[in-house]
Amino acid sequence: MIGRQVILPNCSFTLKELEMFMGEKWDKETYNAFVVGHPTPASIEEYIMLPATQRFMVIVYPRSAGSLFSRKNKIILSVCQTPDGAKEWFTTSIPSHSIFFGAWKISTTMSIEKERKGPAEKALQKYAIYFRELLKQEDYL
Repeated sequence: MIGRQVILPNCSFTLKELEMFMGEKWDKETYNAFVVGHPTPASIEEYIMLPATQRFMVIVYPRSAGSLFSRKNKIILSVCQTPDGAKEWFTTSIPSHSIFFGAWKISTTMSIEKERKGPAEKALQKYAIYFRELLKQEDYL
């Protein structure tokens, strides 16, 4: 699926355990450093965040089997907007009757979508492949 990758490990992880695993195994030189926190001030939960582009990041979070929305243990990687990307998206969603502003909104929205489906998606795919390799090396897959 575009914008989301799901990895099915053979055990459950908490966010803290996932952070510790990545802290020990993650190649920060090749695959960038990560931080744990709220991607936006409105975010309810914390996530592991990896950079993708200026307007998008990849968030990583675990889900345990037996929880409300999950029948299997999962590690989910998903593209989401950075706070700056969200602000930019918000400005393009304001209704306007001006033809010039409308044309600008369309071009900006299209370039945001191209960025999400292009470089941000490529970053997501690379992170997911690397994550699977790390989990496989440690017999978690």
